[in-house]
Amino acid sequence: MKIFSSAFQNNGNIPEKYTCDGENVNPPLSINDVPINTKSLVLIMDDPDAPRGTWLHWTLWNIDPGIKEISENSVPLGAIEGMTDSSRVGYSGPRPPSGTHRYFFKMYALDILLNLPKGSMLEELHKAMASHIVGTSELIGLYTRK
Repeated sequence: MKIFSSAFQNNGNIPEKYTCDGENVNPPLSINDVPINTKSLVLIMDDPDAPRGTWLHWTLWNIDPGIKEISENSVPLGAIEGMTDSSRVGYSGPRPPSGTHRYFFKMYALDILLNLPKGSMLEELHKAMASHIVGTSELIGLYTRK
């Protein structure tokens, strides 16, 4: 399985548009080579370089495994968003306090659909995913505040 973006290369700079300094909308993400037995996809975006530990920017689950792209500023039909460390549901773009931070877009293929309500926390998502992951991929973007 592969996840990539038309907006930036792996380990490349995330354009300002997709950050809190810009329009704060999610970048376009493409997904290829999803394992055959996949029932749903999960996306977790986080920043492991945050001063107080990993900062959660976006969770999205029950993404249709047949989807090829998550378009800019959108959530795929039927997908569900969770609570972020910004205390809001939905995408919360990069906003490092200083220096360059890495933002990991982690895609998981699952052999089930998840029974979690909108706004669920990351811990609940991890628990529900446990022992159901059939494939993974990640994309890393960098951002430095001006």
